[in-house]
Amino acid sequence: MTAIQQTTKDPLLQPLTIRGLTLKNRVMSSAHASAMDDDSMPDLRYQRYHEEKAKGGLALTMFGGSSNIAPDSPTTFRQLDAGTDRIIPYFQQFAERIHQHGAALMCQITHLGRRGDAQTGAWLPMIAPSPVREELQRNFPRQMDRCDIDRVVRAFGQAARRCREGLLDGLETLAGGHLIGQFLSPRTNLRDDDFGGSIKNRVRFALMVHEEIRRQVGEKFVVGMRLSLDEGDGGLRFDEVLEIATILKQEGAVDFFNCMVGRMDTELTLVEENMPGMSRPLAPFLDLVGRFRREIGVPVFHAARVTDVATARHAVREGMLDMVAMTRAHIADPEIVKKIVRGEEDRIRPCIGASHCIYKKPHCIHNPASGRETLLPMTVSAGATPGKKVVVIGAGPAGMEAARVAAERGHNVVLFEAAPRLGGQILLAAKTSWRRDLISIVDWRVSELERLGVDVRCNVFAEAVDVLAENPHHVFVATGGIPAGGDLPGAHLPGANLAVSSWDLLSGDVRPEKHVLICDHTGRHEAVATADHLSGNRHIVTLATADAYAATEMGYPDRIIFHKRLAAQGVTTLPYLKLGDIRREGNRLVATLIHQLTNARQDITTDQVVLETGTMPVAELFFDLSERSLNKGMTDVDAMAEWLPQPRQIGDGFTLHRIGDALTSRTIHAAILEAYRLTVNL
Repeated sequence: MTAIQQTTKDPLLQPLTIRGLTLKNRVMSSAHASAMDDDSMPDLRYQRYHEEKAKGGLALTMFGGSSNIAPDSPTTFRQLDAGTDRIIPYFQQFAERIHQHGAALMCQITHLGRRGDAQTGAWLPMIAPSPVREELQRNFPRQMDRCDIDRVVRAFGQAARRCREGLLDGLETLAGGHLIGQFLSPRTNLRDDDFGGSIKNRVRFALMVHEEIRRQVGEKFVVGMRLSLDEGDGGLRFDEVLEIATILKQEGAVDFFNCMVGRMDTELTLVEENMPGMSRPLAPFLDLVGRFRREIGVPVFHAARVTDVATARHAVREGMLDMVAMTRAHIADPEIVKKIVRGEEDRIRPCIGASHCIYKKPHCIHNPASGRETLLPMTVSAGATPGKKVVVIGAGPAGMEAARVAAERGHNVVLFEAAPRLGGQILLAAKTSWRRDLISIVDWRVSELERLGVDVRCNVFAEAVDVLAENPHHVFVATGGIPAGGDLPGAHLPGANLAVSSWDLLSGDVRPEKHVLICDHTGRHEAVATADHLSGNRHIVTLATADAYAATEMGYPDRIIFHKRLAAQGVTTLPYLKLGDIRREGNRLVATLIHQLTNARQDITTDQVVLETGTMPVAELFFDLSERSLNKGMTDVDAMAEWLPQPRQIGDGFTLHRIGDALTSRTIHAAILEAYRLTVNL
């Protein structure tokens, strides 16, 4: 079978027609609040972010996650404001931009109900079917009366009209967790009038909303609903959802269902059910979605950790869904469909489920151009003057990215790495079982470096003479850092030499003892990952953090999973404590901890102390080379701030830049971004 025949038969590449709208394939991106708005409008940055996905070949990009329709549904998540006609010309420009690439464009509209924040926007009280507080947003809503219901129904209709006049191809309402869903769910609807009690009554508000939407948009416009199939204990159950969906179908209220599972009213349910990340298996809800599709007989969309093409293809082929929403996967690589068509599936940059795009919207942990489409090119093209010699020292995330991009620009690249494997600190980070997918950041770059013919030299501790022997035009020092321990300038800790680092234990260089005290002075991943790893292997762990709670610097998707795992594994967490000193008593250690609020001191006796204070740069090579370089090792900060190329250096010799942890302790994303922006214009 030829490649063309395989492409023709690929389930993912078959068209789908819904109410006269033909989608060219079965791949989409679902609506999400990307934080790319300008004053709640989808202006150029917002449009370019979605345009890259359209250029990459998908059939449908939905936008405007949780777009507001009324003043008492405030901007809580950087949503768009679909409650004003001011948005119509933005929609029109947006539609023209997306349609030129053969993709369809739809918006999600909603009223947050109790899920909003009463202390933003117009400072109006939140409304809900019943005065049931949401744990996550923490507002006490007032119960809606009939005037509120009629007002909100009209607001939905007017927002839908704006979508139609904005030349969009369709819209969806958001039921799960938002106002429509709050009417549907017995957890949040405690009413005893015509809108509460029986399923027939609870679905009444949704029917009124969709009837008004259809009245405003006409018969040709596609209208769907994002619906939770099962909310768990106390909430909507699958059999009730089937009954609700059947009523909506029979009344002609919807053209498709966009199916989710679970709730979104706590951090944990958001992370494990609504937007599952790497702590959850791939596509955890496909079977339930497939059952719903078989029962209801209406086109079904679905997004929940469908990150790879094989899973997506299986879901469509087996009739589990009609449109597969690879939303976060498209943030990692907007060209998924194009690469499928070209037979380059193995080159798709993988979504690893790190949820960095949720924490730092909408930036992918290892695609630095996502969310920066007006500043950085999504695809690296060959440079105007290829063939330069580029030397990169260090193959952590920054070094691998610098080598990859320089090679894509057409340069001859040598990559030195002192260790036997590429990857740097990611190799340690992936030691924790639920974060093992981080290794894909490394694996994808290793594959790309091989494809590009980069000269990779492992087990080489490069010195200045080795670098100069290559006669380089550009040198990037990405030698990383080492654990700072107690030797930070001005902060030497007595007895710090008795402590070990998270690196020591995760690498296996030091054997962990039975009782371990971890002192975390950073609030980042390293300490909690070590606590997770050790407690999961039956060590007795106490985690003392200098902050109010562990993992303070993390985004909630990682933080809440770490908190859950550490609690389940019996880790004792002590807040507001820093390590003062360590001393030996017999064959054990005594650590003195100092409370950051009261200055009170307490001693803890343990077998082993782990001290986490970040990293210090390994920069000797950089300083050996800096005076010999054309730019004296100076990176032009003003050019960086303006997202401009570094100034061209005149003369014979090489430019020199220090990147990643060799500069200062960073995150994976920060290191990769720095490497990308310094090399993409070489």
